[in-house]
This record gives sequence, C-alpha cells and structure tokens, in this order.
Amino acid sequence: MAPRRYSQEVLRQALEFPGPAGRLGLRVVSSITELGREALHFVAPAEYRCSRLVAQLADEWVEYVAATRISRGPVATYSRAIDRLGKFVDAAPEASDTAESLSLESEIVVRLLARWERTLPESYSPGSKWPKFLADAVRILIVRRDDHAERDVETRLSRFARGKALTAAGESMERDEFTLEEKRAMVRAAWNAVIALEKRLAAGWAMATQGRHPDQGSWFSLPDLLWGLSHGEIDLKDISAALPVLEKWTPELQALVQYEDGAPVYPQTAKLRLNSQLVAQLYPATQDLHAFRVLLVDTTGRASEEVTSFGEGDVEFLPHGVRLTFVKKRAELVRHRAFRDSAKSLAVGSGGDEQAITYNITDGPRREASAVVRRLLAVTAKTREKVPHLTDTLFVTARVRAGHCLAFDTWVPNGGPEARFEGWLASVGVEVAGEKHIGRLRKSTKVEKVIASGGRISTAADDHLEETFAGHYAQGTTLRVLSGRVIATAQDHWFHKAVQGPTVVAAEAEGALKDSEALKSLALEEGQAEGIIQGQLDMGVSHCKDPYDSPFSPRGELCAVAPLRCLECRNAWILPGQLPQLLLFERHLENLKRRMPPKSFTALWGQSYVNLRAVLAARSDQELDLARASIEAGRTELDLPLTAQVEFDQ
Repeated sequence: MAPRRYSQEVLRQALEFPGPAGRLGLRVVSSITELGREALHFVAPAEYRCSRLVAQLADEWVEYVAATRISRGPVATYSRAIDRLGKFVDAAPEASDTAESLSLESEIVVRLLARWERTLPESYSPGSKWPKFLADAVRILIVRRDDHAERDVETRLSRFARGKALTAAGESMERDEFTLEEKRAMVRAAWNAVIALEKRLAAGWAMATQGRHPDQGSWFSLPDLLWGLSHGEIDLKDISAALPVLEKWTPELQALVQYEDGAPVYPQTAKLRLNSQLVAQLYPATQDLHAFRVLLVDTTGRASEEVTSFGEGDVEFLPHGVRLTFVKKRAELVRHRAFRDSAKSLAVGSGGDEQAITYNITDGPRREASAVVRRLLAVTAKTREKVPHLTDTLFVTARVRAGHCLAFDTWVPNGGPEARFEGWLASVGVEVAGEKHIGRLRKSTKVEKVIASGGRISTAADDHLEETFAGHYAQGTTLRVLSGRVIATAQDHWFHKAVQGPTVVAAEAEGALKDSEALKSLALEEGQAEGIIQGQLDMGVSHCKDPYDSPFSPRGELCAVAPLRCLECRNAWILPGQLPQLLLFERHLENLKRRMPPKSFTALWGQSYVNLRAVLAARSDQELDLARASIEAGRTELDLPLTAQVEFDQ
C-alpha cells in the first residue's frame, strides 16, 4: 500500500516540533513548489524493523495533528508512543521473523499491543499517568484509521483499540497553594522587577540615542552598539565578528557581561553573553515577563494560560479599570471580564521618582489589573513592532539564539533553567516551600475568593464548574484547615445547643433558685425559677425553663419530644426530688437496650442513656435508697407518651 501524500502546510505543522520529528526520524521525500501545495509523504527510517507499522501510525499522527491543531505537549505524547511501540515490536521475540511485514492488518499486532501496554508501567514510577497517556495515544490513532472505510485495520485489533485500556489511569498529587507570606513576597518582588525592567529599557534607549554607527564611532562603544541594533544598521553577527577576544575589550563591555553571582565568564561564550546583554538593554528578555504573569494572575485570578493569551485588541481601558478578553484553549472558552480599580492609589518614591512602586492606601502593592496591563503594553511595545503578525498575546520577547541570531517571538516560559519560573524566583530572591509552579499562585487567588465570599463555591468557581473547584482547588491546605474549623464550629454549636444535656441541681444548692443574684449566674429569670420550684414546669424526668424554646421544635411551639429527650436538652433542670422518676426512666431505657440491636439503641437513645447514668452517678447512695423506697411504696409514677411503649418495625 503506497504512503498517502500531504500538503506542505500539513508537513510543517507536524514537523515544527523538533522532538517528535527527531525521535521518529521521518524523511521528506518529495520536492516543494512555490505554491507549497504539492505532495509530501513520510517514510519510516531503517532503524525500525517494523517500518510499515510505524509508517501507518505516523500517517494517522500527522493527519490528526493537522485536523485538531493540538498543542505541543500532546503532539510529543503521540510521537513518543509511536516510537516506544516501534522499538518494543522490533525487540519482541515473536516478531523477529515478521517485523518487516507487520502492519495494522496483521493478526499478531493485537497481541503485541496488549503486551506492550502491560509492560509500560515498568518504565515509570508507581502511580504515573504516562503509561495510560501513551496507551491511549496509540489506540486513538488506530481507531482513527479504522473510522476510514478505505483504510484497513485487523478486526480484533479494532475491537481491542475501542475497548478498555490495560493500564491504570494513575494518580496525581494536587498542588498546594502558596502561603500568604510567599504570595506577598512574590507580588512585591514582581513589582520591583517591573520597575527595574522599565528603568533598564529607558536607560538603554536613552543611551542608544547618544550613539552612532560603530563604523563611524567604535565597536567598543556601548552607545554605538545600541544605536546600531535599535536602528537595524547592524546585527549580532556583525558585533561578534568585529570584536576581538574578551581580554581586549574595554572595561565597559567587560563589566556588561559579568554575572551578578560572580560566576566566571568564559572567552568562548563571552560574545554570546554580550549580545544577550545588549538585546536586554532594548527589549524585555524571557525572564523579565515572569513578573507580569505573576501580577496578572494575582490581580485577575485567571489561569496562566489566559493572562498570557490576550493581545492588544483584547484590551479595552475603562474610566476606572480595564476589560480583557480571555481565551482558555483547554476548555475552548472565550470570556470578557472587566476589572475595576479599587482603592485610591498613592505613588510612593524617593526624589520624585515617577517610576516608583504604586501602593494602595490600605493594601500594600497596588493590585489593579489596569495598572499591570498598561505597563505591560509599554514594556513590550518595541518588541511587538517587530512581530506585527503576533496579535493574540502581549507576551513577546527578544531572544539570542545559537549563531548570534536575534529572534522576536512569543514568550516561552519553559525554556532553559534560568528562564523558567523557578529561575525567576531565584533571581528575585523569593524562597517558597514545595514545587515552584505558577499554578499554585492561581490556587492562592481562589482561596482568597473563598474567604472573601464566606465559603461560597459559586463565587470562587466563576470561571469553571463547581465540580472542578471541589475536585481541584478545594484540596489546598488553607481550605482544608478552614473547612475543618467550620465543621468543628458547627458541631460545637449544635452540641451546645441541643446535646449538651441538663443542668443538675444538688440538694444543698436548691436554695440558690430563690436568690436573685444566684439566678443571674445561672442564666435564669425569676419567673422561670419560680415555675421550677413550684413544679409548674415539671416535664416528668426534669423541669424545663422554657418549653417554647426547645432545640427539637420550632421556636414558639411547645416541645414535642418531652420527656423522652429532656436528658439531651439544654433547657432541662433536674432537682433532687426528681430522682425517683429518673430511676424509673432508667428501667425503661434498660428494657429498650435489651430488646433493641446495639447500633439502633445507641443511635436513638445513646446520648440520653449516657447523660442519665452521669446524673445518677452523682447522687449519693442514701439518696438512691430513698428514691427506690418511694418507688416501691407506689408514691412515684413515670408518665411517658404512648410512642415510648410501642416498637416499630425498622
């Protein structure tokens, strides 16, 4: 079967990622015309013995990339999966004689694919998600091929690809949010970094105006070099060719290439270092834009993906704020959000410095999205002039590539170690515990929303589903602690309100019910104390200070559970004269305890039983003997509602 042919655009989209192309070793066989529409196709290299099988999967991979326009991460996953499967099949003993002829129409492939999936977890740490990612990638390509009637796939292989994967999905550890102290340190460091960047660029362009062409001036003059770069009269290759070795440079140029930490500058990399430093005097570098991302995530509460993917056309300044258009590619959503300026701001600086950090009167560093966006527009203005076709982002930088080539392109925050977020944190002197990931800052803003809204998830989950918030953002330490406190407070509230038990009055303290001062300490009114003493509030096993304020019935209605729940009620007052009724109630509960399953008895009567035993244990043996004598003489009865004498089927 001849390989299918694709347009130049399809090929470019598929191969613009060096990782996948390098690993698969695909070769372009046909030529390219001026129109760029002629056929191109891929051929698997000789290093794969199962070249036909790899070529078929690669065909589907290229078409899938072109059709879905997926991002770089998934593209690399698919190519990695094809590569690993190809190497596995080459090494499989059962395919040693037939590897060259294997294809997706071969019966043996389904067995090889099943064994490959089972062995994938061996190459990764326990709980890794990568085995499932790779297995699913190959299955998707097979299913995609099978969906086309003109492309053949072995029947059992098709059913296998559409079935359940043989590898577990793996587990992921949710990132915790930054602490409040860490977040404050990052925001303050970001503002200071923005101010330093603005001063550096202003000084660089000011110095460029003082220079002239290096041929007329000097190739050792910093103003002349900056003038040539800013006017496009020279390029970095010209500077590299014109300068001698490092030892012959002027002190000014040697000082420019020195590292802040005192690391040595090697002669073989000195010119590349100089060119990078020269470009950084005129345009923001990769590391510089981390500060703006931190400030935008903090002020807007949006994800890193969203704050770096709006262009100048997506910004609308309002009289007191800014309206931004956010694009979330993962969810395929476009949102328009307005951010209002908050408190009156106050510029604080020394010596009339207008570039000084802006503070809110009550909130430390200014947290207004409009201020951050204005400064980002100003800082990247010169860079964006170089790439007018990049209209979907303000995050554009100038980078010096190998060979002394100056490139203006979209910001890539995950380049070298120094250009990453952790490198920026180290450069500004901010230390954080745990993983150094910008996503943790987004979680910190979510925590603030939850706290400010009083715990309402609907407010915090304003840009995604509430289920997403519960499963992803609510797992942080702060919200767990707050949730624990809320639950403990609620439990304590209801325990004291409904299950704290009665107040027991000893015989020697019964006279205190007639003392007005003692009544205040007991939280009793004189009328309530009088009713208890006269027996007007007698409920059977106890007295009730207010039968119309029961925790078991609506306020204002007569308690519906007396006397069965009096021993669980805060309104109950037990006097010494009610000891015989308590003993009779104990007999009733003991009978129930013998007849009912332990679990049911504990659920229905456990609290009353525990409180009753505690009340009886506090009485003396003499008091208990007198109470039992009263019962035996028939002078005491316990009136219980009919429901207390009836057993219902559960």
